[in-house]
Amino acid sequence: MREDLKNSAGQPWGDNEHSLTAGQRGPVLIQDYNLLEKLAHFNRERIPERVVHAKGAGAEGTFRLTKDMHQYTKAEIFTEMGKSVPMRIRFSQVAGEMGSADTVRDVRGFALRFYTDDGNYDIVGNNTPVFFVNDPLKFPDFIHSQKRDPRTHERSQDMQWDFWAHSPESVHQVTILMSDRGIPASYRKMHGYGSHTFKWVNEAGEVFWVKYHFRTAQGIQNLSNDVAQRLAGENPDYLQADLYHAIEAGDFPTWKVCVQVIPEQAGLDYPADIFDVTQVVSQKDYPLIEIGEFTLNKNPDNYFEGVEEAAFSPANLVPGIEPSPDKLLQGRLFAYKDAARYRLGVNYEQLPANRPLNHPNNYERDGFMQTDNHGDQVNYEPNSQGGPQEDPAGRLTPYTVSGKAGNYAYQTDYGRAAGKLYRLLPADERQRLIETIVMNLGQVNSHDVKRLETAQFYEADHDYGLAVAKGLGLKLDEIKDYPFDTTH
Repeated sequence: MREDLKNSAGQPWGDNEHSLTAGQRGPVLIQDYNLLEKLAHFNRERIPERVVHAKGAGAEGTFRLTKDMHQYTKAEIFTEMGKSVPMRIRFSQVAGEMGSADTVRDVRGFALRFYTDDGNYDIVGNNTPVFFVNDPLKFPDFIHSQKRDPRTHERSQDMQWDFWAHSPESVHQVTILMSDRGIPASYRKMHGYGSHTFKWVNEAGEVFWVKYHFRTAQGIQNLSNDVAQRLAGENPDYLQADLYHAIEAGDFPTWKVCVQVIPEQAGLDYPADIFDVTQVVSQKDYPLIEIGEFTLNKNPDNYFEGVEEAAFSPANLVPGIEPSPDKLLQGRLFAYKDAARYRLGVNYEQLPANRPLNHPNNYERDGFMQTDNHGDQVNYEPNSQGGPQEDPAGRLTPYTVSGKAGNYAYQTDYGRAAGKLYRLLPADERQRLIETIVMNLGQVNSHDVKRLETAQFYEADHDYGLAVAKGLGLKLDEIKDYPFDTTH
């Protein structure tokens, strides 16, 4: 049943096709309130797009726990067997703007929100287990290098590879990006990762380090360069459309939720730094434990409300799950919520996509777009007026910190992990990896950047570097002894 048109104030709207004018040909009258309001709202419809992960697709679904993990964490979402919680997901590109093609070679964001009885729990990861940089101070520079040249306003291979070549910690992620995994054929057919190491705490106060893996049940499928380029012209929203129409047709995608659990001291003693997001923890050392699954079974009724207004943050944690000393994670704890305050407003967590199941009860008041100002409750604490009181369940587990304040680099052999990955790839995938690197790095104007990046591939694996060098026309002497700093 169709309803009568009303304006934002609830008043009847009699004519939505013709402005109020002085006669048939007369000028428009300023008293046409509905015209002025319609234009004023239209002028303000666009909100700032995300600085990173601007273009994305989303869906809603359910997470179900299949293995009780109470020996490792007190988080109810992972301890109440068989319990299902509603969830939301957003897939995205990292570097592309809102209008970019879905099939460009880029890392894909993989952001999850679980609506729990203890509040929203977000895991904001990617479709890769590692990242390009491991220090938050470098993140803005990294993104600048992946965006547009300040003079030409073009995406620039020179900028990208210049940054990567001078940031040897990126060689592992660059190898993944240039491999077949750099262009997924479907959001439904790719794995996801929490990437960072997180801290789980059980009821006894024991600490465990955890890494999240989300294993697609649909199988892995990627696109070749040629097919990706063709699809970019035919349907720039290819991945978004694939996800939407699959769910609409009842083909609900599912992922297994798995974790690697590492005892506290064993994690601190592990050969690789588990708090360096450019590194991985071998599954041979700590095998995946399947703890549940999630299924996406509903598209948002409105894209803007369900996807654009959704604001995920790694700072959204629940009791039993805490941050680790991972430096990049520490920076993200601030940056994501601050970005949401800029993009959506200070009260963005009152929007439907961000609103928790339980009712927030705090002393935050006022600000733009406030819809729940806590009535007549006092707005200060401590007080004797019956205001909300602290909940000990929300306190973080104490841990020891030590050392002299300073600017420290991770002490890591960055080539080791990239070389191991290269050797694990089948021969045909290695060949496509080399071809893709040569195609992209070959467009760089700086000979020194080509040498520096290729030297890092050589450091990771001699055959890897030699194959790239051959494709670029570089000699062995140009790369084997090229000096570069292996710790950043």
